[in-house]
Amino acid sequence: MEAQTIQKYIHTSPRKLRLVADMVRKMAPARALDILNFTPKAAAKDLSLAIKTAMANAKKIGMDESKLTFQKLEVNESSKMRRIRFAARGRTRPFKKRMSHIKIVLEESGVKSLESSKKVEDIKKEKGVTTSS
Repeated sequence: MEAQTIQKYIHTSPRKLRLVADMVRKMAPARALDILNFTPKAAAKDLSLAIKTAMANAKKIGMDESKLTFQKLEVNESSKMRRIRFAARGRTRPFKKRMSHIKIVLEESGVKSLESSKKVEDIKKEKGVTTSS
């Protein structure tokens, strides 16, 4: 079972958001929120809001919050807003304000490991391999 959330058109560049996302990708979501609260980057606030939404979606489905892990935490590039910066001699220089999308998929950690261990046991039974215990 998995719960997901997608936050779109966040006014932070993907490069800045990925820097913070890489920091918490391997953690449990509850631990990641604790770390993000004390991270001195503006992108940490955007990411923590997305994680809170994903955790609320998981709770709504009936998943246990203590067993949640990140299956996927993606920061993708969104559309860009074209703007101009004024330069010398009456000229202008174009630049782009970049936006991003955050996709978070949460899963329960215990469920996946039980399913994979059952598959391994079934394969061993089919091949006739005995375990010495």
